[in-house]
Amino acid sequence: MITATRPAYRPYVATVKAAQRLSPHFVRVTFTCPDFDVFGTDRRDQRVKLVLPGADGRVCDIGQDDPDAIANGEWYTRWRDLPDEERMPFRTYTVRRIDPDALELDIDFVVHHDAGPAGSWAEAATVGDQLVVVGPDARSPESAQGIDFHPGTARRILLAGDETAAPAICAVLEGLEPGLDVDAFIEVPTIDDALTVRCGDARVHWLARSDRPHGEALIEAIEGWTTASSDVLARAAAPRPQVLEDIDLEVELLWDSPDDAEGEFYAWIAGESSTVKLLRRMLVSGCGVDRGRVAFMGYWRAGQVERTA
Repeated sequence: MITATRPAYRPYVATVKAAQRLSPHFVRVTFTCPDFDVFGTDRRDQRVKLVLPGADGRVCDIGQDDPDAIANGEWYTRWRDLPDEERMPFRTYTVRRIDPDALELDIDFVVHHDAGPAGSWAEAATVGDQLVVVGPDARSPESAQGIDFHPGTARRILLAGDETAAPAICAVLEGLEPGLDVDAFIEVPTIDDALTVRCGDARVHWLARSDRPHGEALIEAIEGWTTASSDVLARAAAPRPQVLEDIDLEVELLWDSPDDAEGEFYAWIAGESSTVKLLRRMLVSGCGVDRGRVAFMGYWRAGQVERTA
């Protein structure tokens, strides 16, 4: 039953049901929780928060076992007010798969030699481990929050990102209606990191970075795509001159996800902020695409950790 006053997101105590190494740099963790029967199923690129456990495996108390705290949407306030030694970090991830009937949630993690706390946790995850997932509540009329993929009427779609965006891109591809003309470009560390995705007629280009600088292969591929797709981009041009303000990535978050709109073309770009910024400029300033048809999300910034407060 949908309740108008119920918060869009709530905390779930999630237990590891399985952990699978998909490739050299991807691990899929399947979680279960008795309350996943009410977990939102909008998916696309929907974001969730993972509150990591402490070194002893204990999860911090953010009201996940308190019905009143859940109903009042208090999880963040409770997390913020915890003593420093009890406040565990959280990180943002994408729903890869949710099956409310099976009470299962899949999250795909990127792992590498200098992985952050979430990647390190995933690489060591074993059946029975727990953390807290703050995710959508299907009983809320606002359960579709945290989704940035809004193609509107577009039939020609461009998706681009690095390995951190791969789970979101794969989830978006699997949820697209048939008959769309779609290109997806995903830069990954090695060719062995190309994942299996059920995407119909979409053209999925896995770009192995190997020893090249991060983002170079993706930028090169999108440059080639814009040249080959000049007719599509011309029809997606803005009706009037656009001002694309500069963004200082050292202090500002690079993030803009326009609402659904009319138009043939739509682009969704995510990953490392400096690469996303360059691709944004390439499409909007270079090709003249209406910025209302381009979503861009700086998932992370080289040399910086995710801000949680």
